[in-house]
Amino acid sequence: MVVTVSDLLNVFRKIVDISLVWFIFYTILKNIKNNVKLSLIFKGVAFVVILKVISDKLGFITVGYLLDYIIQWGPVALIIIFQPEIRTILEQLGRSQLLGRHKALTVDERERMVYEMINAIDYLRKERIGALIVIERDISLGNYIDKAKKLYADLTSDLLIAIFYEGNPLHDGGVIIQGDRITCAGAVFPTSNSSKLNRRLGTRHRAALGLAEETDAICIVVSEETGRVSIALKGELLYNLTLDDVRMMLIDELRPKQDSDYDDDMELNEEEIYEEDR
Repeated sequence: MVVTVSDLLNVFRKIVDISLVWFIFYTILKNIKNNVKLSLIFKGVAFVVILKVISDKLGFITVGYLLDYIIQWGPVALIIIFQPEIRTILEQLGRSQLLGRHKALTVDERERMVYEMINAIDYLRKERIGALIVIERDISLGNYIDKAKKLYADLTSDLLIAIFYEGNPLHDGGVIIQGDRITCAGAVFPTSNSSKLNRRLGTRHRAALGLAEETDAICIVVSEETGRVSIALKGELLYNLTLDDVRMMLIDELRPKQDSDYDDDMELNEEEIYEEDR
């Protein structure tokens, strides 16, 4: 059998075609995973489809008839009802960093970054100064950065404290960190409408959770009233954390995915460095 150039091109074309389809599905599912609201929509759609298959197999005529109407008109209803969420995932697809827009931080850079942030958070909580610090990860926060005050400054505890000092005009907004630099201050984020959120929590906590529901960012909140520290992450708000809790979460979450299997010696070294600094 003679293989021609045309045959090779056809095989190559099919491989590219299948790869593109898988890449699109992977990107969509990845963004759905990072968005709590979209995850719920996806689960609801999957439940209806599974229920339809079961009803067809078991011969449930009435249930199947109703599900046919849901499947027929469901997409239109989803577009109308969940228009904000659908727009969010499309924005995320456009803002996602395919190859990583920021340099990968070295161990020393991550240590210094966490050290400076912990020092700032410790001062802010003791002085009861409200703060919202956001660390960008895979999903770009460029849409919020564009509307905020640009800084592009090295991350230091003194600068974070100065930004959130009550006399500073930028203290009401949030700070966005990209890599190991403060990109902007005074950023405004969407607030969460979650019924699980304590009503006594203020705008900063709702903004942190709202952003964590839509992106994979790490959102750190210092309460102005109580001085308590919270972290919103992956659609959840972890309230009233200790400094050690915050430090360990930052070390774990800022670690590159390919370095998730660091050896125990490296983790112990990081622990010793921070114990000495404290």
